[in-house]
Amino acid sequence: MDRSDRSRPEPVEVVCPKCRYTEIIYLPKDDLPQCPDCHIQMMISELLDEGKSY
Repeated sequence: MDRSDRSRPEPVEVVCPKCRYTEIIYLPKDDLPQCPDCHIQMMISELLDEGKSY
């Protein structure tokens, strides 16, 4: 991976630690949001990669 890949926004799933509300944001473009219900800062739950299979 070269340095140009690090500047590209990466999708991450964030979750509220209190009510478990989840949302997908793009880092480093977006800051970690606050939960719309609890009004506390959400935490990173999972880094979303291309080609992931279930």
